Amino acid sequence: MRTYLVIMDETEEAKQALRFASLRAHKTGGSVHILALVPQQTFNAFGGVQATIEQEARERAEVMANSAAGSIFGEMGKMPTIAVRPGSPADVIRKYIEEHGNIAALVLATSAEGGSGPLVTHFAGHAGQLPCPLYLVPGGLSREAIDELA
Repeated sequence: MRTYLVIMDETEEAKQALRFASLRAHKTGGSVHILALVPQQTFNAFGGVQATIEQEARERAEVMANSAAGSIFGEMGKMPTIAVRPGSPADVIRKYIEEHGNIAALVLATSAEGGSGPLVTHFAGHAGQLPCPLYLVPGGLSREAIDELA
């Protein structure tokens, strides 16, 4: 089964990548994995405060991923697999792909205004080192164009 991996955050690009991946999975009999990243904290607070900050970041990522999965389930009728992981984004994504040997493609979307985000920049520059294809969905595509393309 073809599994499409989408990195979920609160950006419009992530929503476009998820839509494309969900439609591709639906048409190919595949599935979607949503990976929500918990941002690394750039500072260390005192023990309990640090733990609270990290827990709140994790909960925000879980809510966002579950919300995205719910809307996909409502539209496509199949629930995506959801994972929430802390750490350096590129490292977490590579490790996730290694752990799940059935990932057929990493699906990201570019910005409509140019200046792609750090994940697109990183993985586009290292696509030859990935064990699966990298799909980049153009950020300027309309919903209808994404539906047609998928």
